[in-house]
This record gives sequence, structure tokens and C-alpha cells, in this order.
Amino acid sequence: MPKFMIAASYTAEGTKGLLKDGGSGRRTAVEKVAKSVGGKIESIYFAFGEDDVFVIGDFPDNASAAAVSLAVGASGAVRARTVPLLTIEEIDIASKKSVDYRKPGA
Repeated sequence: MPKFMIAASYTAEGTKGLLKDGGSGRRTAVEKVAKSVGGKIESIYFAFGEDDVFVIGDFPDNASAAAVSLAVGASGAVRARTVPLLTIEEIDIASKKSVDYRKPGA
């Protein structure tokens, strides 16, 4: 299954919910939303700074990851970026592909 990283920051409303539910409550909610589209969460880390939480998970496809992103964003409680993660083997394949590219000004 494709792997994704979700970096998220809570709005004021979302932070109030985190304070109410605690980290364990949010983990349960994140695991439930992933499972609802056939995904699985590998890890969740809370942080401080620009991002409040990092989630690494597997989703069946891009559409499933996008569906979660849309639902989370529509809640208004979280702003999230979903980043597809590539394996070393996928980069090896990509590095061997022939690409016709001209840099700007060349």
C-alpha cells in the first residue's frame, strides 16, 4: 500500500478538542478515519512549532488519502498537508527513467 505522511496543525477549535480528548483520543480518531478508507496508521507523533502532529500511514491509493484529507480539512479544526512517501526502490526506478527536460534559459 502507498505510504503517506500527514503534517497537521490545529486551529483554535481543534486545539480545544485536543485538550478535551487528549492524545489518546485523537490517536483513536485518526486510526478510525484511516480504517474507514481501508488504510492503516503506522505512527503518530505530536510536536510543537509550525506543525502539531505528524502521521505516517498506509492508504490503498491516492484517492483514499485525498478523501481523508478532504474530510479533515472540511472540519475546520485542522490544517493538513498530505505528502506521498516513496521507497528507496521506487527512487531507484525513477532514477533510471529517461526524462526529456530543458532547464530554464538553456
